[in-house]
Amino acid sequence: MLIMSFTFLMAQHQKGKATFYSKRSTGALTASGEKVHHDSMTCAHRTYPFGTLLKVANPANDKEVIVRVTDRGPFTRDRIIDLSWAAAKELDILNQGVAIVEIEKADSVGIISIPFRPSEKVDQSDLEIGIAGKEYSVLEIWKKQLEERAKKKEMHFYFSSKKNEIADEKQESSY
Repeated sequence: MLIMSFTFLMAQHQKGKATFYSKRSTGALTASGEKVHHDSMTCAHRTYPFGTLLKVANPANDKEVIVRVTDRGPFTRDRIIDLSWAAAKELDILNQGVAIVEIEKADSVGIISIPFRPSEKVDQSDLEIGIAGKEYSVLEIWKKQLEERAKKKEMHFYFSSKKNEIADEKQESSY
């Protein structure tokens, strides 16, 4: 019975007072373990699970934002959500400090969708994935390419097998 009432509470549309985190709270840890950043579109809510996307609307000016729940609160009795500074700015409630907002779960309003999904199945048979063994050495191929370039530029490369170091000297031509 408790689970059913909790689910009903989370699915409902809420209307109430919202506040926001100040810029000075940037870097503080939230209840989810993430750090607060004033430019992120996040919020604190008492009951929605961490990671839930919420649509927050300001009915005074018809502005809306989508925020992600990363913290618990607010713990003041008459408030329903704490918004990040960026979300409060988008809703134009910075000057007010406290504003009436409407909240609903974002996926329940049908606005969350996958931004790109190919209409036809992508054939990945052309993709080749391989693993190089001992007989295939990128270093050896690279050494050969450097030696070929050195012949063209009249430079010699000496390879040290111990440290894989390369030393180069210009070959002085005598006339």
